[in-house]
Amino acid sequence: MDHQGGDPPASPAGRNNRNSGLFRNLLSLAGTALAAVSLVNIIFLFVIDALSSRPNPYVGIFAYMVMPAFLILGLLLIPAGMLLERHRRRHGGAVELPRFPRIDLNDPRQRSTLVSVLVFVIVFMLLSAVGSYRAYEFTDSVQFCGQLCHTVMHPEYVAYSLSPHARVRCVDCHVGAGASWYVRSKLSGARQVYATAFHTYPQPIPTPVANLRPAQQTCEECHWPRKFYGDQFKVITHFGYDEKNTPAQVRLLIKTGGGDPLSGIPTGIHWHMNIGNEITYAVTDPKRQKIDWVQVKNLDTGKITVYKAKDAAESDAQLAAAPKRRMDCVDCHNRPTHIYVPPDRAVDQSLLAGRLDPTMPFIKQQAVTALTGDYPTTAAAEQSIERTLREFYGKYPSLQAATVNNAIREVQSIYSHTIFPDMKVDWRTHPDNLGHYYYPGCFRCHDGQHVSSAGQTVPNSCDVCHFIVGQESGNAQVNIATHTFKHPGGELPEGIKCMECHTGGVGP
Repeated sequence: MDHQGGDPPASPAGRNNRNSGLFRNLLSLAGTALAAVSLVNIIFLFVIDALSSRPNPYVGIFAYMVMPAFLILGLLLIPAGMLLERHRRRHGGAVELPRFPRIDLNDPRQRSTLVSVLVFVIVFMLLSAVGSYRAYEFTDSVQFCGQLCHTVMHPEYVAYSLSPHARVRCVDCHVGAGASWYVRSKLSGARQVYATAFHTYPQPIPTPVANLRPAQQTCEECHWPRKFYGDQFKVITHFGYDEKNTPAQVRLLIKTGGGDPLSGIPTGIHWHMNIGNEITYAVTDPKRQKIDWVQVKNLDTGKITVYKAKDAAESDAQLAAAPKRRMDCVDCHNRPTHIYVPPDRAVDQSLLAGRLDPTMPFIKQQAVTALTGDYPTTAAAEQSIERTLREFYGKYPSLQAATVNNAIREVQSIYSHTIFPDMKVDWRTHPDNLGHYYYPGCFRCHDGQHVSSAGQTVPNSCDVCHFIVGQESGNAQVNIATHTFKHPGGELPEGIKCMECHTGGVGP
């Protein structure tokens, strides 16, 4: 019997025939190929990453970031191609198709397709969750931070690897806990990726980091600021630039002290911690190497004392308008990890550890001279170091070749671990404020020039921070009956500071 009222409804088979072959289009096939290749690469790279004893940052970024992005792109291209193909058929007139696809779960073929799609979506979502977490974990890794952008971060990564914090992840200090700082770090990272890709980054990377998280939220997660340290014994050995590399040794007590009133009277170097006292200073120098205005607040009594440098270049109005910074750990411990050791100290450490033979004539002088040369690349420096030392020690035929070769290797190693010409980074670009030997450090405030309106002066006497126990120059005991420091080179002019002579390169 004829069906009245219009065309007979299409059978499921008829509808399937109309919609069949939508997958067979160039865009969907390309998406399938892209997804398949990406999936195989993800599995392959994941296996490599899991089996590798030393994680590779490039494996990680391809396995958890680049390849998953291509996989998702390929999966999106498949339905996009099918929709475009359906649109083409519907408007091409060859096949009459409804505006929207019909879903009929009574059709076994559609039902099995739907089940397959749901299973795939669930599995894909689970894998995506695992992959997303692994990608998050990877972006927090030391390899990602230090090795991915090799040229830019190479100096920081090498210095970090040799530092006291080499077992602490970069993010533990630079990001810390909490979602807000994580987001801020990733936004900052996006700018850094752009700068790296288009070579717009400065050389060297400037320090200090202006937006670094406060030390109370990072350093103090591990370090106990309220601990009272008292006096700590320290031995400083310095080798001379003479033929015998004459050693000079100072044994002293460092008055580390503490800043917590509950442990006693806040005293010593850690008096500066934000516990018993609060110290604020005006930031007029981007490197924070010159401080002309300091405010000290006693947190028990509320008393405030302001000190101004006699030689301050800024007027009172300028200092009042300058941005202020509350002092914390990193104002003194500003190089706790990325330490670029001056050649003078690096060679002293090698001589003291026996990596350089102190019996080699003038080895301290020659090593430091070779290290402080101006070289365009590390390779050029290593070649020049070898040539310079071989030429000099060719005058000493009694020296064994093995001794000279060892000295060359050690000096080259010092250079490659402390000086980085590609990024224009060395000890001169990143001053260390802990102490006052090569850099202003403590003398930024304790220079005898910072005076309050009442005439009080920030103390700069040596015995404020340390007490000399013993001192030797060569094999001779230096007379220290008064426990004051005696300079091995003789009396110094009054008011002269260590770093005015000790530059970190060739010097006294």
